[in-house]
Amino acid sequence: MDFRWDIIVYYFPLLMKGTLLTIGISLASILMGAVLGLGIGFGKMSPKAYIRLPMACYINFFRGTPLYVQILLVHFGVVPMLMGTTNAAVAAVLALTLNSAAYTAEIYRAGIQSIDKGQREAALSLGLTQRQAMRYVILPQAIKRMIPAFGNEFIVLIKDSSLVAVISAHELMFYSNVMKSQYYTVWEPYLTASLIYFVLTYSLSKLLEYIEKKVK
Repeated sequence: MDFRWDIIVYYFPLLMKGTLLTIGISLASILMGAVLGLGIGFGKMSPKAYIRLPMACYINFFRGTPLYVQILLVHFGVVPMLMGTTNAAVAAVLALTLNSAAYTAEIYRAGIQSIDKGQREAALSLGLTQRQAMRYVILPQAIKRMIPAFGNEFIVLIKDSSLVAVISAHELMFYSNVMKSQYYTVWEPYLTASLIYFVLTYSLSKLLEYIEKKVK
């Protein structure tokens, strides 16, 4: 196999440009998905059926259908309906956010429900309201337990962002595919993309390990 380093050198600026967009899409989706997932998670735990059931349907839909299909639906259906025209970057962030929210909602639910009920009862007996008990007593303990699960979800999201190349979002995999199409080779573009994704996910995993140790 004749590995051509000159191709990588030539495309390196474009690959870095794509990597920056990959990071931007992933960070935006992670942050918005975490916020949206918190609301959905609380809705899933609501005693009111008219709140709980729609949230459960949302989670089941996004966890039960392929992300690839969700990206296409958002790109060709939802974004044009909202904006009048489609936009690959907007569709990528929106699709990944909606998907991530379904998984983070379950992380929130499992983390909160893992806290002993006596914690809530003790907080209420001290005069705290339900909201204060959740904010100051339950959530701080639950978040510590959620960190590993959140870390896994964030790493998966970064890797899944490669799927938005199908809608021509100019991220890392898009430029890797362009390189492959121009030079009719697979080793150089895809091994380089794999290495960049590995660096991103490995760096994030180490950062999360550091945060987990600090929290403990």
